[in-house]
Amino acid sequence: MSFLARLLTVLAMLSVAISARAAAEQVVTVRTQALPALQADETIEALLSADGRLLAIGRSKVWMLSADGSVWGSAQRRPDDVALLGASLPQDGVTLARAKVAADSLTFQALPPLPEQLHKAQTANLAEAIFVAGLNAEGEPRFYKLNPDAPAPVWTPLEAWPQAGEPQALVGQTRALFLSLPDRQLRWSADLGWSSQPSPIAPVVAGSGRPIGQAHVLYLAGEPGQAKQLISFHTITGSWAALRSDLAGDARQPATWKTGIAWLQGPDERGEQRLASAEVEAGKLMLRWLDWLVIVVYLVAMLGMGLYFYLREKRNSTSDFFVGGRSIPFWAAGVSLYAANTSSISYIAIPAKAFETNWQYLTNNLIAVVGLMFVAVWIVPLLRRLDLMSVFSYLETRFHPAIRMLSSALCILVQLGSRMSVILFLPSLAIATITGIDMVWSILMMGGFTIAYTALGGMKAVVWTDVVQLIVKMGGALFAIGFVVWHLDGGLAEIAREAAAAQKTKMFDFSFDLTKATVWGFIFLVVFDVVLTFPKDQVLMQRTLSTKDDRDAGRSIWAFAAIMIPGGFVFYSIGTALYVYYKANPERMNPLLSIDATFPMFIAAELPMGVTGLIIAGIFAAAMATLSSIINSVATLASVDFYEKLVKNPDPKKSVLFAELMTVAAGLIGVGFALLLSRYDIHSLFDVSIELAGLLGGGFAGAYTLGMFTRRANSPGVAIGVASAILLTTVAWWMKLVHPYFYLAISILLCIVIGYLASLLFPPPRQSLKGLTIYKDD
Repeated sequence: MSFLARLLTVLAMLSVAISARAAAEQVVTVRTQALPALQADETIEALLSADGRLLAIGRSKVWMLSADGSVWGSAQRRPDDVALLGASLPQDGVTLARAKVAADSLTFQALPPLPEQLHKAQTANLAEAIFVAGLNAEGEPRFYKLNPDAPAPVWTPLEAWPQAGEPQALVGQTRALFLSLPDRQLRWSADLGWSSQPSPIAPVVAGSGRPIGQAHVLYLAGEPGQAKQLISFHTITGSWAALRSDLAGDARQPATWKTGIAWLQGPDERGEQRLASAEVEAGKLMLRWLDWLVIVVYLVAMLGMGLYFYLREKRNSTSDFFVGGRSIPFWAAGVSLYAANTSSISYIAIPAKAFETNWQYLTNNLIAVVGLMFVAVWIVPLLRRLDLMSVFSYLETRFHPAIRMLSSALCILVQLGSRMSVILFLPSLAIATITGIDMVWSILMMGGFTIAYTALGGMKAVVWTDVVQLIVKMGGALFAIGFVVWHLDGGLAEIAREAAAAQKTKMFDFSFDLTKATVWGFIFLVVFDVVLTFPKDQVLMQRTLSTKDDRDAGRSIWAFAAIMIPGGFVFYSIGTALYVYYKANPERMNPLLSIDATFPMFIAAELPMGVTGLIIAGIFAAAMATLSSIINSVATLASVDFYEKLVKNPDPKKSVLFAELMTVAAGLIGVGFALLLSRYDIHSLFDVSIELAGLLGGGFAGAYTLGMFTRRANSPGVAIGVASAILLTTVAWWMKLVHPYFYLAISILLCIVIGYLASLLFPPPRQSLKGLTIYKDD
């Protein structure tokens, strides 16, 4: 048995010894209830969901249930010769329309006629398009797509599913369509076409499929005339689970309702139409006393470290506060570099990405290590010799004070808007999932503790708490993997087998498709994001600038690179382990949660008391390490690049006081952005952080390349390059021309090319470039 396997086994056995498994608690429950009976004077042909409202469709009338489900509204006239999409398909000469609800008002949007009449048809929405799957007059399968908001919408025929079969349900979920047939389940996506999925555990009731959350589909299932059950299909693992099996046997005309499904049950003794529903509700998984004790001890320890450095250090200059008096050991700076670089995005969003897809993004880590070797030898020692506190001071020396202030302002915006807000939001999602505490309070608590110890302890507190936090979060991550290995029947071998079958560990995509994350895209990104523009990241550079000399600065990068690869494998392995675990235990998933909440849900529902608290502390550690770094770096930029530049003869003590105040202000602004982010349902926060960094961060990053690698670049040309890069990258984002992972590299490349060409229109630099470029003869 390998060392890794033994380590994971020991960790898992320890979890059993600490406490009984938490899996006895219910993750979700299904609540059934009778909906208000409908007094209709004509037969109800179908139930239909439109914009979250339930509609009862009669031959000539339509009734709408109130938003709270308490009462049916007055009947509205159904337009003559109109067939409603999702309720029926038109006969010859009948108009097809889509029901839409806005502010309790029901309207009908006319749609173009289908190319041919279909029967047994099912409809679904996906990415603002409408899809119809049905059988033509000869019983042959037909599949059509319509973009209803196009200037001239038209039904486009697509390749139909193989081996015919009568459609029972068609549902759009997780960027694909799922078609239920009497004997099988199929998946369709625009890039892969049709593929087989595991068959349902019971016959699906026609028309009952509905998406829920970000990766589940709910169905009513059961033989005709027998009791029905509510079942779920997980679109990522392809696994089925029975959620409740005692539903009425006469369920007819099912439709989406809130977090579940509603259906007709037939008339009651007064002739009114009876309706019922089944809704999925999340179980309450609360932290226990030992979990809270572990978390409190961790938070108090972090605050104590900040207070220790506050009382120990006499900060008479901003150098003491921002770069720790340049006395940080290289190995501690390297650990801090990795801790700052592996935020809650790594701890939560990376496992979620590996759970949903594969290990393709890990390719970036492998390639980045090669790029860091160049940085350690050439770039970091050059800048460390300049004794900077703000890396943007270099841009002033090389170009112009305005370039420095513009780039510094953009960097502050990127850190607060792109990184800090996402990094604060993700752990708050975990806390809300596990404890039930409102996300707003979670964000405030996380931000408050981080602001406090960062403002108290300065850079030394940031670095040494990073060292402790790395131990905590890596320990929690390894424990989670060990727990999964222990509780799977086949252990590590089963994880390897299932991962290989589903290609979950695939890393390298050598295609030239610019809309995907490929090896070429990662090389392109690393060249521009790491090799040519590493100094753009004040958060990382501040650690190298805190070492005693240029030799230690380079060694800190080597230490960072040495930790990056094994650390990356750990976080991606969590996602793969969770995939195998939930494929074997689909009933343990919560359909209501986002994909990003997969690991937090596992922590809450599966791990024993105390261990849950330890891993929550790991999530805190992952977030707080990066948050403290961002806060300290933003305060550094605000103080060094703006306050000390704009205030005449600044007093050192006043500069330190301003730095402390800016630490608090930066933290509060980041908290505000995180609260704003929490109001939106975003599919992948990992992708969002990449997009924002690319749109805002690439322009000023290219200025470093122009400064260090060319002698001809000048300040007017660089200013033009920065502005053009931001503008053109925004256009690429608006038109969705390439995969978001390319935005940053494209923005940097545009700044370099345009900035250099624009520099040729102006006189060359007149000042000495000695020590400012990589060329030794300058």
